[in-house]
Amino acid sequence: MRMRLLLLLAFAAAVVSINAVAAGNIVHGVSVVVIDAGHGGKFPGAHYGGVYEKDLTLKVALKLGKLIEEGMSGVKVVYTRTTDKALGADLASDLQARADIANNAGGDLFISIHANAAPKAASVRGVETLIMGETPKEQRYNENALYESNREDLIDMSDERTAAIVRAYIQNLQFTYGEYSMAIARCIQTSYAKAGRNSRGVKRQLLRVLYATDMPGALTEIGFMTNAQELAYMKSDKGQNEIASSIYRAVKEYSAYVLKTRRAEEGASEKETTPPAGTSQSAGTSQSAGTQQPTPKPAADSAKASGKGAANSTQPSVAGKVSGENASATKESAAKGTVAKESAAQQPLRYAVQVLASARSIPLNSAQFRSYRGKVRQYTSQGRFPYKYCVGEFESRTAAQRKAAEVRKIFPEAFVVCCRGTQIVNN
Repeated sequence: MRMRLLLLLAFAAAVVSINAVAAGNIVHGVSVVVIDAGHGGKFPGAHYGGVYEKDLTLKVALKLGKLIEEGMSGVKVVYTRTTDKALGADLASDLQARADIANNAGGDLFISIHANAAPKAASVRGVETLIMGETPKEQRYNENALYESNREDLIDMSDERTAAIVRAYIQNLQFTYGEYSMAIARCIQTSYAKAGRNSRGVKRQLLRVLYATDMPGALTEIGFMTNAQELAYMKSDKGQNEIASSIYRAVKEYSAYVLKTRRAEEGASEKETTPPAGTSQSAGTSQSAGTQQPTPKPAADSAKASGKGAANSTQPSVAGKVSGENASATKESAAKGTVAKESAAQQPLRYAVQVLASARSIPLNSAQFRSYRGKVRQYTSQGRFPYKYCVGEFESRTAAQRKAAEVRKIFPEAFVVCCRGTQIVNN
């Protein structure tokens, strides 16, 4: 009898051990999640009813991290801060430091937690999630260099050169991780709504911290501190637990989505690269760059290694965007660029509407150009994404802006650029 009991106990222990190993081997779509508790230290954020935004965000961030660590075995959680502290001497360097932590950790997903405020409308309530992008209103201001931001967490787009760099980056997002940033944002908002929160949707905004991170990411506003009811909810342990749980469920859903997408792409890749029986594949052939699909984790090792190079800059770093270029290729392109510039200088100044920027040449009849397929023209410029694709060519900026308004119905991030011949120029 005793021997039988011992055997039963041994069997039970083996089953538990097998289950534990199986649980530890669960595959996730993300490996490293970076959680950013907004503000901190001498940058308190919003302050209402004796409550600081920096304290609310930290409490929710720590609760979220614990849920992920306990519920998603094998996923590493990295915090930008776990105490009440600032990460930089000024707000710009503080935001860059957060991005540097995320990039250096090799993050697969970046979630920044903030609280909202509407001082002139105390009844406003609800949750919203922001991703990197530009709204039509900001575009109209920026085209005329009239936009003046009094918020240091936003990118100042009144400088045309900065605006062009940032907009090219935004356009490139659709081929790297823009799709995934939108996916996590939607997952978060859906999870909030299921928990009974008032969803204000997903919005685009030119946020420094999202611009500087080399991974899919979103900034979520967990409620309005100016609304007495929501502030009481966010202050409570119950409210903080529910908010953290909503974001956690979104991370799990997003992870499953990424894993499913990755497997689908790997399956498609195997079919494309495996030649049919009785045929051979030419060693000289390669897939067109224009038909590549976005991957859940874009290759951005060089950008991560450089940390964007902008810790002490108040504007987005140009160097950080081109740090991955090969030195010898740069010298060769510089030599060719000198000749091209001399030729371009002889051409009249024209204006075009840029719809896409790419690191590689894309066929002009590519489906990526949607209804403008076959109607775009390829231009070149310096930088990480030297190939620019534009619609139309006009003698005046006003005419180009009218065309841009039409093009944005298909490409919301389209904007006006200057060109001479097939070269994009600064003026």
